[in-house]
Amino acid sequence: MSKIIMPEFSMETIEGRTVRVARWSTGKSQKPPLLFFNGIGANIELVSPLAEKMPERDFITFDMPGVGGSPEPAIPYRPWMMARVADILLDQFGYGQVDVMGISWGGGLAQQFALQFGSRVNKLILVATTAGMVMVPGNFSALTKMINPKRYLDPNYMLKNFKTLYGGIDSGADAHAERITPPTRMGYFYQLVAMMGWTSAPWLPLLRPETLIMMGDDDRIVPLVNGKFLNSLIPDSRLEVIKGGGHLFLMAEAELCIRLINDFLDELPTERRQAA
Repeated sequence: MSKIIMPEFSMETIEGRTVRVARWSTGKSQKPPLLFFNGIGANIELVSPLAEKMPERDFITFDMPGVGGSPEPAIPYRPWMMARVADILLDQFGYGQVDVMGISWGGGLAQQFALQFGSRVNKLILVATTAGMVMVPGNFSALTKMINPKRYLDPNYMLKNFKTLYGGIDSGADAHAERITPPTRMGYFYQLVAMMGWTSAPWLPLLRPETLIMMGDDDRIVPLVNGKFLNSLIPDSRLEVIKGGGHLFLMAEAELCIRLINDFLDELPTERRQAA
Protein backbone atom coordinates (compact mmCIF):
# COMPACT_ATOMS: atom_id res chain seq x y z
CA MET A 1 0.00 0.00 0.00
CA SER A 2 1.40 3.41 -1.00
CA LYS A 3 2.32 5.84 1.74
CA ILE A 4 -0.02 8.83 1.92
CA ILE A 5 1.84 12.10 1.44
CA MET A 6 0.47 14.98 3.46
CA PRO A 7 0.28 18.41 1.80
CA GLU A 8 2.46 21.33 2.83
CA PHE A 9 0.42 24.54 3.00
CA SER A 10 1.82 28.04 2.64
CA MET A 11 0.67 31.56 1.85
CA GLU A 12 2.48 33.06 -1.12
CA THR A 13 2.28 36.67 -2.29
CA ILE A 14 2.95 37.15 -5.99
CA GLU A 15 2.70 40.56 -7.66
CA GLY A 16 0.34 41.82 -4.98
CA ARG A 17 -1.90 38.74 -4.90
CA THR A 18 -1.76 36.39 -1.92
CA VAL A 19 -2.84 32.81 -2.50
CA ARG A 20 -2.93 29.71 -0.31
CA VAL A 21 -0.79 26.98 -1.85
CA ALA A 22 -0.77 23.24 -1.23
CA ARG A 23 2.08 21.03 -2.34
CA TRP A 24 2.30 17.25 -2.07
CA SER A 25 6.04 16.67 -2.39
CA THR A 26 7.63 13.25 -2.88
CA GLY A 27 11.07 14.77 -2.44
CA LYS A 28 12.59 12.37 -4.97
CA SER A 29 10.29 11.79 -7.95
CA GLN A 30 11.82 11.87 -11.42
CA LYS A 31 8.39 12.49 -12.94
CA PRO A 32 7.25 16.01 -13.79
CA PRO A 33 5.17 17.66 -11.06
CA LEU A 34 1.46 18.07 -11.74
CA LEU A 35 0.10 21.63 -11.59
CA PHE A 36 -3.65 21.54 -10.95
CA PHE A 37 -6.25 24.29 -11.55
CA ASN A 38 -9.49 23.77 -9.64
CA GLY A 39 -13.09 24.54 -10.62
CA ILE A 40 -14.96 27.72 -9.80
CA GLY A 41 -15.42 28.27 -6.06
CA ALA A 42 -13.58 25.03 -5.26
CA ASN A 43 -11.02 24.99 -2.45
CA ILE A 44 -7.86 22.89 -2.22
CA GLU A 45 -9.43 20.27 0.04
CA LEU A 46 -11.80 19.21 -2.75
CA VAL A 47 -8.90 17.96 -4.85
CA SER A 48 -6.98 16.46 -1.93
CA PRO A 49 -8.29 12.90 -2.50
CA LEU A 50 -6.96 13.01 -6.06
CA ALA A 51 -3.55 14.32 -4.98
CA GLU A 52 -3.27 11.68 -2.25
CA LYS A 53 -3.86 8.91 -4.78
CA MET A 54 -1.01 10.11 -7.01
CA PRO A 55 1.99 9.64 -4.69
CA GLU A 56 4.49 9.06 -7.49
CA ARG A 57 4.70 12.70 -8.51
CA ASP A 58 4.68 16.12 -6.85
CA PHE A 59 1.27 17.78 -6.96
CA ILE A 60 0.80 21.53 -6.59
CA THR A 61 -2.33 23.68 -6.56
CA PHE A 62 -3.61 26.90 -5.01
CA ASP A 63 -6.84 28.57 -4.00
CA MET A 64 -7.95 31.38 -6.28
CA PRO A 65 -8.39 34.80 -4.60
CA GLY A 66 -11.43 34.76 -2.31
CA VAL A 67 -11.65 30.95 -2.42
CA GLY A 68 -10.70 28.50 0.34
CA GLY A 69 -7.89 30.06 2.37
CA SER A 70 -6.87 32.78 -0.11
CA PRO A 71 -7.76 36.37 0.82
CA GLU A 72 -10.43 38.14 -1.16
CA PRO A 73 -9.16 39.86 -4.32
CA ALA A 74 -8.82 43.64 -4.14
CA ILE A 75 -9.42 44.06 -7.87
CA PRO A 76 -10.71 41.82 -10.69
CA TYR A 77 -8.30 39.65 -12.62
CA ARG A 78 -8.08 37.92 -15.97
CA PRO A 79 -6.93 34.37 -16.81
CA TRP A 80 -3.52 35.51 -18.08
CA MET A 81 -2.86 37.15 -14.73
CA MET A 82 -3.50 33.97 -12.75
CA ALA A 83 -1.49 31.94 -15.27
CA ARG A 84 1.41 34.28 -14.55
CA VAL A 85 0.90 33.78 -10.80
CA ALA A 86 1.15 30.02 -11.36
CA ASP A 87 4.30 30.42 -13.45
CA ILE A 88 6.04 32.47 -10.76
CA LEU A 89 4.82 30.06 -8.10
CA LEU A 90 6.51 27.17 -9.90
CA ASP A 91 9.73 29.20 -10.03
CA GLN A 92 9.53 29.83 -6.29
CA PHE A 93 9.31 26.10 -5.59
CA GLY A 94 12.14 25.31 -7.99
CA TYR A 95 10.05 23.45 -10.57
CA GLY A 96 10.90 23.43 -14.27
CA GLN A 97 8.69 21.66 -16.77
CA VAL A 98 5.38 20.38 -15.39
CA ASP A 99 2.29 18.47 -16.40
CA VAL A 100 -0.83 20.66 -16.19
CA MET A 101 -4.39 19.66 -15.36
CA GLY A 102 -7.57 21.67 -14.93
CA ILE A 103 -11.22 20.90 -14.27
CA SER A 104 -14.20 22.95 -15.46
CA TRP A 105 -13.35 26.65 -14.82
CA GLY A 106 -9.82 25.52 -14.07
CA GLY A 107 -9.68 23.74 -17.42
CA GLY A 108 -9.91 27.14 -19.07
CA LEU A 109 -7.06 28.40 -16.92
CA ALA A 110 -5.04 25.28 -17.75
CA GLN A 111 -5.47 26.08 -21.46
CA GLN A 112 -4.42 29.68 -20.82
CA PHE A 113 -1.31 28.50 -18.96
CA ALA A 114 -0.39 26.06 -21.74
CA LEU A 115 -0.78 28.77 -24.38
CA GLN A 116 1.05 31.42 -22.37
CA PHE A 117 3.89 29.26 -21.05
CA GLY A 118 3.97 26.47 -23.64
CA SER A 119 7.63 25.55 -23.19
CA ARG A 120 6.94 24.81 -19.54
CA VAL A 121 4.16 22.27 -20.20
CA ASN A 122 4.98 18.61 -20.72
CA LYS A 123 1.44 17.19 -20.97
CA LEU A 124 -2.00 18.73 -20.56
CA ILE A 125 -5.18 17.21 -19.08
CA LEU A 126 -8.52 18.98 -19.53
CA VAL A 127 -11.46 17.70 -17.47
CA ALA A 128 -15.13 18.59 -18.01
CA THR A 129 -14.25 21.91 -19.57
CA THR A 130 -14.69 24.12 -22.62
CA ALA A 131 -12.91 26.58 -24.91
CA GLY A 132 -14.59 29.47 -23.09
CA MET A 133 -17.30 31.73 -24.45
CA VAL A 134 -17.84 29.59 -27.57
CA MET A 135 -19.06 26.71 -25.40
CA VAL A 136 -22.28 24.84 -25.94
CA PRO A 137 -24.19 25.56 -22.71
CA GLY A 138 -25.49 22.87 -20.42
CA ASN A 139 -28.90 22.25 -18.95
CA PHE A 140 -30.61 25.54 -18.00
CA SER A 141 -31.63 24.32 -14.56
CA ALA A 142 -28.09 23.15 -13.83
CA LEU A 143 -26.52 26.40 -15.02
CA THR A 144 -28.78 28.58 -12.89
CA LYS A 145 -27.83 26.56 -9.83
CA MET A 146 -24.14 26.66 -10.76
CA ILE A 147 -24.04 30.44 -11.07
CA ASN A 148 -25.50 30.73 -7.56
CA PRO A 149 -22.76 30.13 -4.92
CA LYS A 150 -25.41 28.64 -2.62
CA ARG A 151 -24.22 25.16 -3.58
CA TYR A 152 -21.02 25.96 -1.64
CA LEU A 153 -22.68 27.89 1.18
CA ASP A 154 -25.32 25.29 2.01
CA PRO A 155 -24.18 21.61 1.87
CA ASN A 156 -27.79 20.41 2.20
CA TYR A 157 -28.73 22.44 -0.88
CA MET A 158 -25.87 20.87 -2.82
CA LEU A 159 -26.77 17.33 -1.79
CA LYS A 160 -30.48 17.88 -2.50
CA ASN A 161 -29.74 19.21 -6.00
CA PHE A 162 -26.62 17.16 -6.74
CA LYS A 163 -27.96 15.20 -9.71
CA THR A 164 -29.77 18.23 -11.16
CA LEU A 165 -26.56 20.24 -10.90
CA TYR A 166 -23.94 17.79 -12.00
CA GLY A 167 -25.62 14.76 -13.53
CA GLY A 168 -24.07 11.30 -13.31
CA ILE A 169 -23.95 9.28 -10.13
CA ASP A 170 -23.68 10.90 -6.69
CA SER A 171 -21.14 8.47 -5.21
CA GLY A 172 -18.94 10.38 -2.76
CA ALA A 173 -21.22 13.43 -2.68
CA ASP A 174 -21.43 13.49 1.14
CA ALA A 175 -17.64 13.45 1.57
CA HIS A 176 -17.32 16.07 -1.16
CA ALA A 177 -19.74 18.39 0.64
CA GLU A 178 -17.88 17.97 3.95
CA ARG A 179 -14.62 19.18 2.38
CA ILE A 180 -16.11 22.43 1.08
CA THR A 181 -14.97 25.80 2.38
CA PRO A 182 -17.43 28.34 0.94
CA PRO A 183 -15.84 31.04 -1.24
CA THR A 184 -16.54 34.69 -0.46
CA ARG A 185 -19.26 36.21 -2.64
CA MET A 186 -16.73 38.62 -4.13
CA GLY A 187 -14.25 35.82 -4.76
CA TYR A 188 -16.90 33.78 -6.57
CA PHE A 189 -18.10 36.81 -8.53
CA TYR A 190 -14.58 37.69 -9.68
CA GLN A 191 -14.05 34.11 -10.85
CA LEU A 192 -17.20 34.36 -12.96
CA VAL A 193 -16.13 37.74 -14.34
CA ALA A 194 -12.58 36.55 -15.09
CA MET A 195 -13.78 34.22 -17.84
CA MET A 196 -16.29 36.60 -19.42
CA GLY A 197 -15.36 37.15 -23.05
CA TRP A 198 -12.44 34.73 -22.80
CA THR A 199 -11.90 31.95 -25.31
CA SER A 200 -8.97 29.77 -26.26
CA ALA A 201 -10.52 28.61 -29.56
CA PRO A 202 -8.44 30.66 -32.07
CA TRP A 203 -5.17 29.56 -30.46
CA LEU A 204 -5.87 25.90 -29.67
CA PRO A 205 -4.45 24.69 -33.03
CA LEU A 206 -1.14 26.13 -31.82
CA LEU A 207 -1.03 24.00 -28.67
CA ARG A 208 1.91 21.61 -28.73
CA PRO A 209 1.66 19.48 -25.55
CA GLU A 210 0.04 16.06 -25.78
CA THR A 211 -3.45 16.56 -24.39
CA LEU A 212 -5.95 14.25 -22.72
CA ILE A 213 -9.54 15.52 -22.71
CA MET A 214 -11.87 13.80 -20.23
CA MET A 215 -15.61 14.32 -20.45
CA GLY A 216 -18.71 12.75 -18.93
CA ASP A 217 -21.58 11.85 -21.25
CA ASP A 218 -24.12 12.84 -18.57
CA ASP A 219 -22.55 16.18 -17.63
CA ARG A 220 -25.38 18.71 -17.13
CA ILE A 221 -23.06 21.76 -16.92
CA VAL A 222 -20.53 21.07 -19.70
CA PRO A 223 -22.04 18.79 -22.35
CA LEU A 224 -19.84 16.26 -24.10
CA VAL A 225 -19.91 18.19 -27.38
CA ASN A 226 -17.55 20.76 -25.81
CA GLY A 227 -14.92 18.08 -25.36
CA LYS A 228 -15.35 17.01 -28.97
CA PHE A 229 -14.82 20.64 -29.99
CA LEU A 230 -11.58 20.83 -27.99
CA ASN A 231 -10.48 17.51 -29.48
CA SER A 232 -11.10 18.83 -33.01
CA LEU A 233 -8.93 21.92 -32.43
CA ILE A 234 -6.01 20.62 -30.34
CA PRO A 235 -3.60 18.83 -32.70
CA ASP A 236 -2.13 16.17 -30.42
CA SER A 237 -5.19 15.36 -28.32
CA ARG A 238 -7.45 12.44 -27.52
CA LEU A 239 -10.85 12.29 -25.94
CA GLU A 240 -11.84 9.90 -23.14
CA VAL A 241 -15.57 9.72 -22.45
CA ILE A 242 -16.65 8.55 -19.00
CA LYS A 243 -19.86 6.59 -19.52
CA GLY A 244 -22.60 7.86 -17.23
CA GLY A 245 -20.22 10.51 -15.92
CA GLY A 246 -21.59 13.79 -14.62
CA HIS A 247 -19.66 17.02 -14.12
CA LEU A 248 -17.89 15.63 -11.05
CA PHE A 249 -16.92 12.24 -12.49
CA LEU A 250 -13.37 12.89 -11.31
CA MET A 251 -14.75 12.37 -7.79
CA ALA A 252 -17.47 9.80 -8.46
CA GLU A 253 -15.30 7.62 -10.73
CA ALA A 254 -12.01 8.32 -8.98
CA GLU A 255 -10.31 4.95 -9.45
CA LEU A 256 -11.05 4.83 -13.18
CA CYS A 257 -9.98 8.45 -13.68
CA ILE A 258 -6.72 8.10 -11.77
CA ARG A 259 -5.81 5.06 -13.84
CA LEU A 260 -6.51 6.95 -17.07
CA ILE A 261 -4.54 9.97 -15.87
CA ASN A 262 -1.52 7.97 -14.71
CA ASP A 263 -1.50 5.91 -17.91
CA PHE A 264 -1.51 9.10 -19.98
CA LEU A 265 1.17 10.85 -17.94
CA ASP A 266 3.44 7.80 -17.85
CA GLU A 267 3.04 6.96 -21.53
CA LEU A 268 6.11 7.54 -23.66
CA PRO A 269 5.66 9.29 -27.04
CA THR A 270 6.76 6.15 -28.89
CA GLU A 271 4.13 4.06 -27.07
CA ARG A 272 1.45 6.48 -28.10
CA ARG A 273 2.47 6.48 -31.74
CA GLN A 274 2.42 2.69 -31.80
CA ALA A 275 -1.02 2.59 -30.16
CA ALA A 276 -2.45 5.13 -32.63
